[in-house]
Amino acid sequence: MAEVASMTAAMEDIRAAASTLGIDISNIDLDSIRLPPGEDFGILSDDEDLHEEDPLDYDAGFGNIVVVDNLPVVPREKYDKLEGVIRKIYSQIGVIKEGGLFMPVDPDTQKTLGFCFIEYNTAQEAELAREKTNGYKLDRAHIFAVNMFDDFDRFMKVPDEWAPPETKPYTPGAPSSTMNLSLRKPVKIVQPSQPLSSNDEGSKENLQHWLTDEKARDQFVIRAGSDTEVLWNDARQLKPEPVYKRAYWTESFVQWSPLGTYLATVHRQGAAVWGGANAFNRLMRYAHPQVKLIDFSPGEKYLVTYSSHEPSNPRDTHRVVLNVFDVRTGKVMRDFKGSMDEFSVGGAGGVSGVSWPVFRWGGGKDDKYFGRIGKNVISVYETETFSLIDKKSLKVENVLDFSWSPADPILALFVPELGGGNQPARVSLVQIPSKEELRQKNLFSVSDCKMYWQSNGDYLAVKVDRYTKTKKSTYTGFELFRIKERDIPIEVLELENKNDKIIAFAWEPKGHRFAVIHGDSPRPDVSFYSMRSGSNTGRVSKLTTLKGKQANALFWSPAGRYIILAGLKGFNGQLEFYNVDELETMATAEHFMATDIEWDPTGRYVATSVTSVHEMENGFNIWSFNGKLLYRILKDHFFQFLWRPRPPSFLSPEKEEEIAKNLKKYSKKYEAEDQDVSMLLSEQDREKRKMLKDEWERWVNDWKRWHEEEEAERQRLRDGEASDEEEEYLAKEVEVEELLDVSEEVLSFDLDQE
Repeated sequence: MAEVASMTAAMEDIRAAASTLGIDISNIDLDSIRLPPGEDFGILSDDEDLHEEDPLDYDAGFGNIVVVDNLPVVPREKYDKLEGVIRKIYSQIGVIKEGGLFMPVDPDTQKTLGFCFIEYNTAQEAELAREKTNGYKLDRAHIFAVNMFDDFDRFMKVPDEWAPPETKPYTPGAPSSTMNLSLRKPVKIVQPSQPLSSNDEGSKENLQHWLTDEKARDQFVIRAGSDTEVLWNDARQLKPEPVYKRAYWTESFVQWSPLGTYLATVHRQGAAVWGGANAFNRLMRYAHPQVKLIDFSPGEKYLVTYSSHEPSNPRDTHRVVLNVFDVRTGKVMRDFKGSMDEFSVGGAGGVSGVSWPVFRWGGGKDDKYFGRIGKNVISVYETETFSLIDKKSLKVENVLDFSWSPADPILALFVPELGGGNQPARVSLVQIPSKEELRQKNLFSVSDCKMYWQSNGDYLAVKVDRYTKTKKSTYTGFELFRIKERDIPIEVLELENKNDKIIAFAWEPKGHRFAVIHGDSPRPDVSFYSMRSGSNTGRVSKLTTLKGKQANALFWSPAGRYIILAGLKGFNGQLEFYNVDELETMATAEHFMATDIEWDPTGRYVATSVTSVHEMENGFNIWSFNGKLLYRILKDHFFQFLWRPRPPSFLSPEKEEEIAKNLKKYSKKYEAEDQDVSMLLSEQDREKRKMLKDEWERWVNDWKRWHEEEEAERQRLRDGEASDEEEEYLAKEVEVEELLDVSEEVLSFDLDQE
């Protein structure tokens, strides 16, 4: 009503002003009135919030221009063709302004000069173009060298003599050409097919700020009930410290990116990533209705989202949609659509029959390649153009599974036996992008095969289940590939008892050892092996076998050396903390009904948890690496516990080795800090004990006061006796008869019987 009254008053003012000027307002079409550009006369549009929702960052300077060098030098007649090729490459990254591609021509020779200028709408698009195409191979003789136009001023100001760079403290929002790209503001490019966009609220923050914690703590995320919470693991204080908490943050699960930069959430409309220095702000959204699963590339450059949709015809299979997004820009780089059958080939299965992840990333942390398995093919894509390498898939008849080396663009593939055993099974190593076969091993009488890469890609273990001669049973052995050695030698390992069932296998991270659980439940054996044998580094050797352990899972520390032999599920959470260097048990413990175990990224602490699979004892325990229980947190309806990953250390292997040798020197500082914390905790304990003692004394004094106040009443109840000492009184038992009830009853009396 107030708004209506205000509008009425405003119209009256307009009519009065029009009457004064001699204007008949009834003849004026108000809708045809247009204000001068940029002028609103103080009247805000109802759609103002829409314009402010996601503004494009237009740059008035030269930050939106890139210079592409090392182009072919061509005559006038080939100018248009070359321009078309360049425009096709760079228009895939962003919108080139009209007339924004300029390729200079030599006026004397009428040939191009070998470089061009490309002007985008935004500086972010230009920056992305530089990042994506610098080093792009057009052909053997022409590899693009791409720079920002603004950088040329900086290049011209380089002094003749070198001077050490000035170290400046990080300032949120300050640009830096030397800053890691993951620290910069995420690029925001509005795509017509991409209605979701980033939120500027946290886009200028240092996304790696959590790594600068002075206490060198690690973070973890938990989900319990409707709440999702990020916490510090403060092992010194023996409790977690809250960082950020939010209700209904996700509709299904959360997931850290592989380097810990982002926390991803999943919603019906799509996925989102969050991060920031002191809080978790939304950095980008990725539109994908009914998304069910997500997967990051190892280097965090790309995000794969998956959904399946019920068909209109019940006889048809579900329809699958996969999108590959650029994490920073939110742009869909490529989408894949098809039936469920097309994406359910190979692997160990995932959700609704689909092997997850559908796309497996290779080539180390550069995110250069990803592949998926199909019927008789392995399709490998490169991320420069998101197309098949050589525009065709790798044809492998009856290929059943494949896996990438974690460090190199090498894939291992497994092909089962064909023709009833006439054609043996085989494991092949293939180099990408050349598709050259590096090594092949034929395997006979194979029942099943599983491949395990060591984290550095130094070794590949192939577990092979073979049929016996009678075909009635199987036995297991290992084919061990030494990937980094000449000609990739292969060594066969068989257990002492070939009939032992293999329950679990795990490589030592960054190491040369591996562990195997083998035998029959409930007390199998655990054996440790090394790919080195004394002075001979090219021969596998057994280190030890632990007999009769209640274990069915292996969890190596990320730093190696230590391992947890765990008995999950039917073993009720038995834990044994084992030192493989010393071949000795450090501690045994139990977390009853534990469902999950996860080391923190530094290998200092371990989390064991009981998720809501069980209705009792939901929550998590934090242990030290050597098996000491530090603290325990119980949470009803507990769903998830995930440590925040850390990016690789910038220290060289030589520097890490030097630190390890001089650990006592470096540890003095931290030992002093630990002592201070210990003294603080002791002081806190003393304060707590003093507080409890003071509370007890207050209670005793209050009781004495009440006792004195009630003395007169006690004396009255004792018929004047004043003493409170019980021994001064004689206790007597007195029987008292009390009439409880009286009733009258008429009795019949037979005189004849008498």
